[in-house]
Amino acid sequence: MLVAFSVAPSGTGESVSEAVADAVAVVRESGLPNGTDSMFTTIEGEWDECFDVVRRACEVVGRHGSRVSLVLKADIRPGHTGEMTGKVERLEAALARKTTD
Repeated sequence: MLVAFSVAPSGTGESVSEAVADAVAVVRESGLPNGTDSMFTTIEGEWDECFDVVRRACEVVGRHGSRVSLVLKADIRPGHTGEMTGKVERLEAALARKTTD
């Protein structure tokens, strides 16, 4: 499965970069395939291991404020792996076909 999530503390002022850095550190230390952009961090793995990482990321962010906000989207596709890159590769191939038509 793929899980894209965004986690941030509430009630901490304007910047949340230190809290987000702590969450991303949890993700990277997990060993799961992952990527982070300006809006979300995406991880790939089995249900239990993905949600364990999300839970631990929320816990470290919770140390930065009195509340935690979590936005989560999951693509649950049993039997498939490598979809973090596979989906993008298929998209790029479709776009390339459009430019040659």
